Amino acid sequence: MRYIEFDQSRPMDLVLLGRVAIDFNPAYNDQVKEEFKPLKKVHMFEKFVGGSPANITVGVTRHGLKAGFIGKVSDDQFGDFVVEYFDEQGIDTSHITRCTGGEKLGLTFTEMLSSKESSILMYRNCIADLQLHVDDIDEEYIKNTKAILISGTALAESPSREAAIKSVMLAKKNNTKVIFDIDYREYNWKNRDEISIYYSIVAKEADIIMGSREEFDLTEKLIKPGMSDEESAAYWQGYHAKIVVIKHGMKGSTAYTSDGQSFSIKPFPVEARKGFGGGDGYGSGFLYGLYQGWDIIDCLEFGSAEASMMVRSNNCSDSLPGPAEVAAFIKEEKEQFGEMIARV
Repeated sequence: MRYIEFDQSRPMDLVLLGRVAIDFNPAYNDQVKEEFKPLKKVHMFEKFVGGSPANITVGVTRHGLKAGFIGKVSDDQFGDFVVEYFDEQGIDTSHITRCTGGEKLGLTFTEMLSSKESSILMYRNCIADLQLHVDDIDEEYIKNTKAILISGTALAESPSREAAIKSVMLAKKNNTKVIFDIDYREYNWKNRDEISIYYSIVAKEADIIMGSREEFDLTEKLIKPGMSDEESAAYWQGYHAKIVVIKHGMKGSTAYTSDGQSFSIKPFPVEARKGFGGGDGYGSGFLYGLYQGWDIIDCLEFGSAEASMMVRSNNCSDSLPGPAEVAAFIKEEKEQFGEMIARV
């Protein structure tokens, strides 16, 4: 059953709005191998485009979808790096604009202590992506895409939060589907009430909501704290949501559909290199499946597989796979562990 119907007459498949950053990961290649160690002990780093919505943009493009990005980047060589990388991937960059006040792209440094323990250090002061302005939002661009994805980090500060909300309003006006990736990062938020206020504004308008249990708790703090997964799904489906995906990390995730059904998936077993990046692969794979009209459980399996592929890699954007690679991974895992290895 199709829970989301995309307007096939529109030239763009998906436009994403939000954070793009620069990731510095401990080098792990043919020349240099920084083994698991504290960040302060790392000497060599590799540079990648990062930020969850940016990674999902790359991911869906690798799957053959036509994607664009609405965002703000620094007016320097790091800004050049992002735009040129997106251009090389085939991502539409016509609505990425430059900061004029000296704001810089966020820098993210990765600490990998073991296959089960990793963390990130972010520099997000005077940040470029949060300078996105309502004047940067083009109604025609939103009208010409099947869906728009809003990253929750875009709601952390003005003027970006108003730009994100304007995008949602224009999407609803033009019958463009709204996908809300809650994507909580503690940086830049002033208090928990603020998070609940702005997250719930977008969640009430979204057709698809994706987030962890903790992120739903943050969203629901001023509404009804302590809801179960089933209660959360029913609440947001009382507005516009057709699909609500709630993730529980290594325990797996469940998609709740508007007809009262639920579908669950577990992670595929891999030897992890890092504990993050999986969500970006998950989002890319899950959304790709929806665009193909697959059953929800198949979308979940594809997303879970891509998430596992990402946590075993040393980076996010460069390692995002194409559909044939994901399908081969699923086949290999099932041959090794059994047909139902990820299915609940």
